Amino acid sequence: MEAKYGVSRWPDEKEVFKKMERLVNEPLHHIKPEAMARYMKHFDEKCKGSKAMIEEAKKVIPGGVQHNLAFNYPFPLVVEKAEGAYLYDIDGNRYVDYLQAGGPTLLGSNYAPVNQKVWEVVKESGPVTGLFHPYEMKLAEKIHECMPWVEMYRCLASGTEADMVAIRIARTYTGKQNIVKVGGAYHGWSDQLVYSLHIPYTQTFEAHGIPKEATQNTKEFFPGDVEGLRKVLEENEKNGGTAAVIIEPFGPESGTRPIAMDFAAKARELCDEFGALLIFDEVVTAFRVGPGGAQGFFNVRPDLTVFGKIVAGGYPMAGGVGGSEEIMSCVAAGVKAGKKKAYVGGTLTANPLSCAAGYFAIDEIIKQDAARKAGENGDKLCDGIQALIDKYDLPFVTWNTGSIVHFEVSGVMYLSVTDPDIFKKIPERQHYIEEFGAALTANGVITLAGSRIYTSMADNDDTIAETLAAFEEVFSNVEK
Repeated sequence: MEAKYGVSRWPDEKEVFKKMERLVNEPLHHIKPEAMARYMKHFDEKCKGSKAMIEEAKKVIPGGVQHNLAFNYPFPLVVEKAEGAYLYDIDGNRYVDYLQAGGPTLLGSNYAPVNQKVWEVVKESGPVTGLFHPYEMKLAEKIHECMPWVEMYRCLASGTEADMVAIRIARTYTGKQNIVKVGGAYHGWSDQLVYSLHIPYTQTFEAHGIPKEATQNTKEFFPGDVEGLRKVLEENEKNGGTAAVIIEPFGPESGTRPIAMDFAAKARELCDEFGALLIFDEVVTAFRVGPGGAQGFFNVRPDLTVFGKIVAGGYPMAGGVGGSEEIMSCVAAGVKAGKKKAYVGGTLTANPLSCAAGYFAIDEIIKQDAARKAGENGDKLCDGIQALIDKYDLPFVTWNTGSIVHFEVSGVMYLSVTDPDIFKKIPERQHYIEEFGAALTANGVITLAGSRIYTSMADNDDTIAETLAAFEEVFSNVEK
């Protein structure tokens, strides 16, 4: 098949770092108190239903919500309708939706053509049977059609589970134990990978409740540092070698720290030199950057590929891992006793609902050229935000790789562990992002954690204009 991609330009990582260094070293540019008070008033007056429901939810749910993306400042919103480019809360407020369920709904939320086909399948089989269903095979074939290096695909429940299984496969296949990741990258919340999350070299700072032994074979290197990766691999050679290097191919935190365009190819060369498997975590990039994912975009072969929410088109039970027949045979069901097997379970991980949804969503993404359309929307929005940054002479930073748009107002993830005040600055700068995200929400725009935007095929000139009007309203009330 002809692979089309939605990334028209690559960010200059050196220029981004230069701007981010300035941002991190400047005092925070707070939103004016009177404007912030007005935004908070919006939540008190216009979101009463959400506030009341979350207070009730806190009685039966820790923190009042079930997952991290729903933790919004000053309180989580309760959404009862999603359609295309918009979300609607229980108080009747409408928002332009750039969360897009954390990225998987590239076609736009609640996409009717896919829903109708999925419902037809579920009408016959129900959502789960416990046995094999034809769409398990159809989904695997569709993924292989898009990404030829994924010869075999195993369904799982989430990106976290897929990362965990990929590491288990790598260790089983190579017989080695050490895993190397990029500092600051996020590969889910399994014990062995809650290590240097968000900020490089913070190691087990966020690993509460996790034994230190769980990460004793996890090593890191600084984002984009090829020589740094080589040094870690050389050091591991003295201690049994490296089972796998796992990277987000567009940069850690889905490009929050952009890397050179040839980094993935150089990582491939180093893995070949040291006999390590290369794992691409494509939870964000798969299908969103184009049908061939980051591996097709770069033309770089990973040994294993990790998938997330998009392989179920935004439906639940969304994740998986794929690779060559030889490597993936480690997780074959029914492997004979005595043969090496990476143990993997999950009764509901492959089911008619999720597999049909993934198959039809990916098929529609290809037919509609959704990655390209979403990428063009990302370009327009990023350019508009940059024009506003320039207009108001603010130190904020924005860049994009297609439909993945970053905008930084505090630079918290660029703090350095060498800064003696880092643990004081982290909460201060994190709270500022929360305030900025709340200000955008009060102006009708939902983002991912106040610092990332996922555009979709459903966006258009009207939604982009609404969004830029919201950004301008907030920027005009930022203190210099």
